[in-house]
Amino acid sequence: MIAPTDRTPLPREFFDRPVLEVAPDLLGRILVRTTPDGPVAVRLTEVEAYDGPNDPGSHAYRGRTARNDVMFGPPGHVYVYFTYGMWFCMNLVCGPEGRASAVLLRAGEVVEGVEHARKRRLSARNDKELAKGPARLATALGVDRALDGTDACASGETPLRMLTGSAVASDQVLNGPRTGVAGDGGVHPWRFWVAGDPTVSPYRAHVPRRRRS
Repeated sequence: MIAPTDRTPLPREFFDRPVLEVAPDLLGRILVRTTPDGPVAVRLTEVEAYDGPNDPGSHAYRGRTARNDVMFGPPGHVYVYFTYGMWFCMNLVCGPEGRASAVLLRAGEVVEGVEHARKRRLSARNDKELAKGPARLATALGVDRALDGTDACASGETPLRMLTGSAVASDQVLNGPRTGVAGDGGVHPWRFWVAGDPTVSPYRAHVPRRRRS
């Protein structure tokens, strides 16, 4: 369960910083998804930073499009994209408005609403796997493109909200190459995770997909 002291909402100023500052500072924070069935909350244990125009791995590297529009701000909003024709992944936008950067939420521990997450993640072998990976995390929370652009810092009722949780000590934060990123963007050590946490997803290098003949 979430302790009362951890339930303070994160202010927008938290996200209005460089992406490489925000990303590791998100570890231990809590994302709450509110639905008619009840809330599901995830303590973040793994994230990846994407730095727009400076990052070939970013969706915004080549400029603004209808798909990536939310990445350009304001900070604190949720960017949701569809991948591989079947999965959704979610990011938190950060940095100054007008300059695209965001943090991909890769994994976490479900700390509230486990019963709701289990119904969405029937293939999970145990509770540690409920949000172990970006698509699994989004599925456990019931996130899809309808939530693209949601303000996670808004006051009042909102379907997604970031809470302060408990920040992870810097000596417990590890970093390394991002998972599955190809080309020049694959060299950046911009994946951050909590050392030894069982909900962190395994690292996988990019594997080129074969074209169908």
